[in-house]
Amino acid sequence: MLFLGLSIVLSVLLLLNFRLFPRYEVNTFQAIVFNYPVCFLTGLLLLPAGQSFSIDLSQTWTWLALGLGVGFILTFMLSGASTQRMGITVTSLANNLSLVIPVCFSLFVFQAGSAAAGFDALNYLGLGLAIVAVVLSTYKTEPTTRDTVQTPTRRLGLAVLLPVGVFLLYGATNTMINYMNLHYIPADKTIQVTLTMVLGAVIAGILMLGIRMMQGKEQFDRKSLAGAVTLGVPNFLSFYTLLLALTAFAGNGAFVYPLYNIGVILLAALLAALFFREHLSSANKIGLALAVVAIGLISWQELAKLIQ
Repeated sequence: MLFLGLSIVLSVLLLLNFRLFPRYEVNTFQAIVFNYPVCFLTGLLLLPAGQSFSIDLSQTWTWLALGLGVGFILTFMLSGASTQRMGITVTSLANNLSLVIPVCFSLFVFQAGSAAAGFDALNYLGLGLAIVAVVLSTYKTEPTTRDTVQTPTRRLGLAVLLPVGVFLLYGATNTMINYMNLHYIPADKTIQVTLTMVLGAVIAGILMLGIRMMQGKEQFDRKSLAGAVTLGVPNFLSFYTLLLALTAFAGNGAFVYPLYNIGVILLAALLAALFFREHLSSANKIGLALAVVAIGLISWQELAKLIQ
């Protein structure tokens, strides 16, 4: 449970970074690009004694990990845009309710952990409530706070789709993480596989930044380097501790992801209210409550086992 708790706290730190970047005029795109080299260096420092990092392109998992790294940076950028346009709470809800996707794969495709028990009526009810919660959590009638871009709702346009994109992409990447954890990640090789994923994000990020610079759409921003450090260290550690939590629970994503997500949702909402005074409409509050209920219904079987 220690690794799971650490992953929750570190994941919320990522959202706080995105929330603070506009206030300190940090270029979010560049901070995200440069955060992945920081992630890579963090992973190298954590390599166990006697181990080294190398790339074996003959292995299937290497290409899967590199591709997943590309998915990481795309999802991260979308999450940053959603946080700044729609707020921390809305983005964290969309992010963490994406557990519906890996939970379904864990139960019906990977058949890990509680798959043998199967879904019952309460589990299906939880999945339905999760979808409703995403819809309610993205409903906005006014700007969130003074730090949020002051755009009237009628002008938000496609911005309301940002949390939906976060929901889908996080669900897809978390599903692949669970798959790789079950089939390709031995307990003593977790950091090496993680570093390969990060390397994919490094390559994709540098290419995207280079193209934008050549097109004249980007100029180097020194502040983005500081943002990369505050983003990169918790980014790597949150992912690494999540993998350790999955390993500790035998790859049972149907159990780990619900607990992880409900923790992030509640902590993010609390910090957003305390430090950023984010406004939650009645619909948003209902969505938050439904999210908690949905996650509990999805994971009640595993929670019951833990209590016993």
